[in-house]
Amino acid sequence: MPKAKGKTRRQKFGYNVNRKRLNRNARRKAAPRIQCSHIRHAWDQTKSVRQNLAEMGLAMDPNRAVPLIKRKVKAMEVDREERPKELVRKPYVLNDLEAEASLPEKKGNTLSRDLIDYVRYMVENHGEDYKAMARDEKNYYQDTPKQIRNKINVYKRFYPADWQAFVDSLEKNKMEVD
Repeated sequence: MPKAKGKTRRQKFGYNVNRKRLNRNARRKAAPRIQCSHIRHAWDQTKSVRQNLAEMGLAMDPNRAVPLIKRKVKAMEVDREERPKELVRKPYVLNDLEAEASLPEKKGNTLSRDLIDYVRYMVENHGEDYKAMARDEKNYYQDTPKQIRNKINVYKRFYPADWQAFVDSLEKNKMEVD
């Protein structure tokens, strides 16, 4: 049945709509980006989330994957229903995730290169004389002797092997000069 003449309104362009944000949000909602690369590469767009995770051997709902045992009601062995195990078709994803989780954690906190150079310069030129370090022209931030000592202690704590090698090289150079 045809529309009645004159009943449709003309579409007007929405000037007050931010097209860039609109498109970006539409892309995000359409297919959210999976952060984990192992899961992202094994993902099948035609299947549901539950089916994809089940194929990888992962659980969508952890409460159902590991059910709590109720202690009050003791069911007879005949009454218990065993759920069939879901077939894991992509075990390599689970293996990759376990291998990645078993890697040792990287040391996240390190000192800046500037601080390392500063400490090495001060110890090289002044040894243990913190007052002389405080008066040094390279003490740009006008650190007090205690602040300099604390920075050196932090360096010792973060890099004990490097510190020991540095001190040994200083002693070696000192013996060569003498």
